[in-house]
Amino acid sequence: SAGGVKSSGRSGRNLKLRSARRSLLPAVAASSASPEHFKQAASPRTTNEASSQPLRSSTRAAAATAPTKSGASSATFKRGHDWEVHKFGGTCVGSSERIRNVAKEMMSIEASDACERMVMVVSAMGTPGDGSPKVTDLLLNALAKAESRDQTYVDDLKALEKKHEDTAGDLLGSDSDEYKDFIGKLREDVVNIESTLKAISIAGTSTETFSDIIVGHGELWTAQMMALTIKKLGGQAHFLDARQILTINPSGSNTNVMYEVSNERLDAWFEERDGAPGIVVATGFIARKPNGVPSTLKRNGSDYSATIFGALFESRMITIWTDVDGVYSADPRKVREAVCLPALSYNEAWELSYFGANVLHPATTLPAMKYNIPVVLRNFFNLDAPGTVISDAKDLLRPGDSMGRSYDEETFPDAADRAQVKGFATIDDVSIINVEGTGLIGVPGTAAMLFDAVRDAKVNVIMISQASSEHSLCFAVKAAEADAAKKAVEDCFKEHIAKGRVEGVEVVENCTILAAVGQEMRARHGTLATLFNALATASVNVVAVAQGSSEYNLTVVVKSDDSVRALRAAHARFFLSETPLAVGLVGPGLIGKVLLSQINEQKEKLLDEFNIDLRVVAIAGSSKMMLSTGDIGINLDTWEDEYANNAEPIDMDAFANHLRNNSDGIPNSVVVDCTASDEVSDFYVKWLQTGIHIVTPNKKVNSGPLSRYNKVRRLQRESYTHYLCEGTVGAGLPIITTLRGLVETGDRIQKVEGIFSGTLSYIFNTWTTDMKFSDVVKQARDNGYTEPDPREDLNGTDVARKVVTLAREAGMMIELDDVPIESLVPEPLRDPSISVDDFMAKLPDYDDEMAAKLAEAEAAGEKLRFVGVADVSNGKASVALGKYPAGHPFTTLQGSDNIIEFQTSRYTQGGSLIVRGPGAGAEVTAAGVFADLLKLTQYLGAPS
Repeated sequence: SAGGVKSSGRSGRNLKLRSARRSLLPAVAASSASPEHFKQAASPRTTNEASSQPLRSSTRAAAATAPTKSGASSATFKRGHDWEVHKFGGTCVGSSERIRNVAKEMMSIEASDACERMVMVVSAMGTPGDGSPKVTDLLLNALAKAESRDQTYVDDLKALEKKHEDTAGDLLGSDSDEYKDFIGKLREDVVNIESTLKAISIAGTSTETFSDIIVGHGELWTAQMMALTIKKLGGQAHFLDARQILTINPSGSNTNVMYEVSNERLDAWFEERDGAPGIVVATGFIARKPNGVPSTLKRNGSDYSATIFGALFESRMITIWTDVDGVYSADPRKVREAVCLPALSYNEAWELSYFGANVLHPATTLPAMKYNIPVVLRNFFNLDAPGTVISDAKDLLRPGDSMGRSYDEETFPDAADRAQVKGFATIDDVSIINVEGTGLIGVPGTAAMLFDAVRDAKVNVIMISQASSEHSLCFAVKAAEADAAKKAVEDCFKEHIAKGRVEGVEVVENCTILAAVGQEMRARHGTLATLFNALATASVNVVAVAQGSSEYNLTVVVKSDDSVRALRAAHARFFLSETPLAVGLVGPGLIGKVLLSQINEQKEKLLDEFNIDLRVVAIAGSSKMMLSTGDIGINLDTWEDEYANNAEPIDMDAFANHLRNNSDGIPNSVVVDCTASDEVSDFYVKWLQTGIHIVTPNKKVNSGPLSRYNKVRRLQRESYTHYLCEGTVGAGLPIITTLRGLVETGDRIQKVEGIFSGTLSYIFNTWTTDMKFSDVVKQARDNGYTEPDPREDLNGTDVARKVVTLAREAGMMIELDDVPIESLVPEPLRDPSISVDDFMAKLPDYDDEMAAKLAEAEAAGEKLRFVGVADVSNGKASVALGKYPAGHPFTTLQGSDNIIEFQTSRYTQGGSLIVRGPGAGAEVTAAGVFADLLKLTQYLGAPS
């Protein structure tokens, strides 16, 4: 008996299950929703649930007494909140072990104080994951074979029979009377099915009635085995053939439930069984027509059966058990960070379902809405997961964080804002049909005529969008129906096209619909702007947009190639508390290594304190590269060994593709170019065009060909991609930031002048009259201040590149060749064929020449400094060795510091703006690049 089960003890697993159920379901109003509420909530897209016969009030059996757990019962039964409905999908009952586990769990719940009466609705056996076919698939295959006169349908029937014989034998014991009883009925059913299929095979055709009779047997067999298993385990159970109760009146594609008739038949069923104490095990999917002929509930039939039974019993809740944790905020196969939603309203569930999410079919929820019954989606294979509650109860719609935990708005004031969008869904393989022309403007009935033609072509319209000018109208259809839709529209507007009033019908192929769904969107400002900004920053172009008047969904159409990135970008903006950024490093040399080390040291702090997630997913050198293979990026503790031993040949296209479509699912990506390569710079335009941001200390673009520079800057201005290059001038000093701030606030730049080379700063800050110039150069080289070949510093080209960069930022569009450079490399030693050692050996020969310049300056009370100048007022730039009086800011430097002076209309001579500090070295240069990376995350949504 049930009491016996209750006294046998409960597992911790069962306690977790009941605890989760209680936490999910606060009290829900017992009264039914008003007809006005029902009409308002019903979606205009769904007509599969319609009935002029209202459900009977729960007071119809108010005088009746419910059966007690001890087995006492009355002549009828009491509807209401004592009842719970639990539906199990085919995966949950896919094997004898799973059927037994389901029976035990439900018996434990039914025996507890949390549940008085229970109805189980079961599907046909699915697959337990061993590759065996589903029962319904076998029945459909047999039917299809019979229609094509393929006699191997007999093999499918034998497989079905054996599957159920083995399952029942394991559950009931092959020697038991229950087993023999079930097998007798099973074989009788198989004989009848075989006779029906034989008739179909002879005729070479079937009917819907024959199909319904055959396909519905899977549910019958599972329900019988489940009821017998519960009895075998010591419980009470009654098998309910839904064809005896659920009465429907099919009308085309609609299924109209005859609730009044169904209620009367349900009363009779209970009366015949003296109240049917224990668990009621009902078949899903199948029903009957008014004349008693078997029928089915078609798509999502078993779920639909569960909610219909929930309405008939007026139950307190309906639980749909499946193999997923609930409804996700996005497809977890596409978005790794997708979260299981704790709650949805009926409207939100409808919208997500319509756009392809794994939610209940819209028609399925309608019976539950009549009595405001919560529908809970649970994972039977993960009982700790609380699932998703679908209801209109306001206390179930609390905002939650990315882990699905509910927070109050006082503690977490931004939680409600994050809850404005509940989820995202996509419809792939879509085409857009676009109709444009002046003949559409102000002509009544044009849209009606168009969609009548599309309807007559039997094409389903997924989305409609029309400009307010009425000059254009577009709609979305499945790609397979695009040609039929185009022909229908062209035939409809044949005369208008011939006369030029309609320009033609255009088909935009390879599109995907992305829908953002949330009931709270209508009460929040800026949702559409946030969505569009997220798509723009991910470089996703929007083809069309639509929003329903209910404001429950925002729908955009994007190209299919961008669909996953669009979904990830939109989801990240609304659901992720952190700002993720996929990083691809080009140039793992000295600066690159230091940068990776700095990122590694700071990554936990950035994530914990600033919600910034920098994930390095690719590293490329001059000849090889390493791409991430998992979903957590490259391990920065071991990357050097992996790069040395496991790198693959360099392929910059593959590098960029991996960065843009990384396995981590991060929508925003950035290339960090730590090289000095002109070849790498040539990729910048291509990267920016594909939505990849760039951060670099490489000076080649800013000081290289003006045409390339202008193209990069134009792309930066015209798109949501960013090009950040602070490290190109002053390493970690805010030189470019300062200059841009002056220009953007309206200040007029007159001159930018400074000591831009840390190497030359060190040399001239160190050199005195009692030292030889060549000795100071050697000292600088020995201390690591110079390039391996000191001529690269002494020739002044590096300074000139920085001057060109600042000149262009200030508005001077000059080329590098326009800047006269005074090289400190003696003319005879400039030949690149001269080795570095030979250069250093011969440099002392020219010490006297340099000493004379120093002595002349000292005699005048001045000091030598190597300075770059961008004279914006006069349109000139230069790089030369200059003399500056003692006390001038340029003469007060120490070590390798840089100094840059800005003379502007606001900051004039004597009161100029000066930026000073270390301007060379791997640590400070990497830090400047790191700062640009963090600046980029702020542009992408990180807290500033």
